[in-house]
Amino acid sequence: MHYYSGGMVSEFHQLSEKIVQLAELAQSLRRENADLRLTLASLTTENADLAKRIEEAYQRVSALLDKIPTPDAHNEEPA
Repeated sequence: MHYYSGGMVSEFHQLSEKIVQLAELAQSLRRENADLRLTLASLTTENADLAKRIEEAYQRVSALLDKIPTPDAHNEEPA
């Protein structure tokens, strides 16, 4: 027969509770990590879309600026 002191049983109980808390924390962190990965993927896609839209706007503005005559073009006289 094994006889355990009350203190030893109490220590095992405390250790068991800490292990459960650690497992719950690990699971919570896994869920949070998965959520953050989804958010990152979504924001990465959104960022790429916005970068594409900025590039398209830049190209349109550049094309419009190319159509605007420069002051020198009006003042030039034919040779």
